[in-house]
Amino acid sequence: MYLCNMMKTAKEVILYMESQRDERQREILMGFFKTAPGDYGEGDEFLGLKVPQTREVVKAAKAVPLSEIPELLTSRWHEVRLCGFLLLVSRFEALATKRLAADESAIAGRDAIVQLYLQYAEQANNWDLVDLSAPKILGRWLLLPTHLGDKQQLIDGLARSSSLWRQRMSIVCTLATTQEGDPSWCLRYAEMHLRHSHDLMHKAVGWMLREVGKRCSMDLLRQFLEQHACEMPRTALRYAIEQMADDERKYWMSIPAR
Repeated sequence: MYLCNMMKTAKEVILYMESQRDERQREILMGFFKTAPGDYGEGDEFLGLKVPQTREVVKAAKAVPLSEIPELLTSRWHEVRLCGFLLLVSRFEALATKRLAADESAIAGRDAIVQLYLQYAEQANNWDLVDLSAPKILGRWLLLPTHLGDKQQLIDGLARSSSLWRQRMSIVCTLATTQEGDPSWCLRYAEMHLRHSHDLMHKAVGWMLREVGKRCSMDLLRQFLEQHACEMPRTALRYAIEQMADDERKYWMSIPAR
């Protein structure tokens, strides 16, 4: 799909995306993202667009005003909400270049995007919406100047929320800080979520810990495991040790869970 015409309003974006509805793909996505009663994605509705299709829409919708993005974020359609979040990512990245890192206007712009993102965080109500946006907005924001106050306090608020998706934001956003060589954010929230009851959080915690070993220090990951492996959900532990050799993985998985 190639879009040559620019979209200037949220309404144009929604009408176009609705016109691309694919019933067969819609059924596949509704199963993949667990939308059945009782599942974590219960009630979510899909048009049947693949992520590359949505990204093409984002490229064509860069002229949509920031004030209209909430119309996308509150859509009934999963893909339209994803488009809204990816537009926020695009706007944030444009203000997060090295040249603009300390620019006062750029700081104000980034802070406004973070505030809007947090205001509509509940609309990121599935793991892909969180994972494709939190590291590139919240994670990057942690690495840059801000006027929003205590960064740790803000992310702690997400971590201590009763919302699964806000909680996932708090750990997944640390991908950005870990990639820049700072594992402290990941270790803080991995420990905070260590005994979480949901499998989606077990996977997120293990994934972020694996990145610490890969990007920062395998010995630091081992130190964390020495302290916590016995209390980690097995899914989190399996994800965390994926980059290790077979014999070492077997060693960590042999530790009895308390």
